[in-house]
Amino acid sequence: MKKVLCVISSGMDSATLLALAIDQCTDLDDDVEAVSFDYGQRHRKELEYAENLCGSEGIRHDIVDISAIQPHIGGSALTDDGIDVPEGHYESDNMKLTVVPNRNAIMLTIAFGIAVARGAEWVGAAMHAGDHAVYPDCRPAFVQAFNAMQIVAVEGHGHPDLRLWTPFINLKKSHIAYIGSNLGVDFSKTWSCYKGQELHCGVCGTCYERREAFRDGGVTDPTIYQQEPVLA
Repeated sequence: MKKVLCVISSGMDSATLLALAIDQCTDLDDDVEAVSFDYGQRHRKELEYAENLCGSEGIRHDIVDISAIQPHIGGSALTDDGIDVPEGHYESDNMKLTVVPNRNAIMLTIAFGIAVARGAEWVGAAMHAGDHAVYPDCRPAFVQAFNAMQIVAVEGHGHPDLRLWTPFINLKKSHIAYIGSNLGVDFSKTWSCYKGQELHCGVCGTCYERREAFRDGGVTDPTIYQQEPVLA
């Protein structure tokens, strides 16, 4: 039996991660579950999308409320209402305003605790190469160090082969769009925008990245944007 616990938001990357986990868990005894985190992010609507995404696949999905941490991790446009979500390309210097310090380490540590309790073999996360420039906790060095730390932290508990599974860590987002399309992911039911409004804004870094990924991956973009991104 293989059990995979996927850490998801509801973006195109984590939706593809979930689809890939389901595709790779083909035995009757295999199991895929998902967990999301409410850390006080302004785009909380991603949690609703994650719930719907898992519901459509019949996947157990838990939302862990760690929003009490929000006042203590200010300085990020994602958690501080006093900072506007920056607009522009993802590679711009102002995108550093979207860094939530140690976010992945915090969430993955909790996810590993859940994985131990449930006997999971993998904890899946959807970091990819496009994140490396801005987010230090999405880089291969972080994944390697975190995985090594968790092997020590949970030694003798849970599944003996428990590890962090990051299949996209060296892939571009366009490649993820291509993989997701081949796996039948309905990208219209995913959410990326950091502003968390009625529609994707079209001008924040994640909207630019989303649009470029579809274009470069040769996948039709089903997203309705408030403002169409001007792509290079």
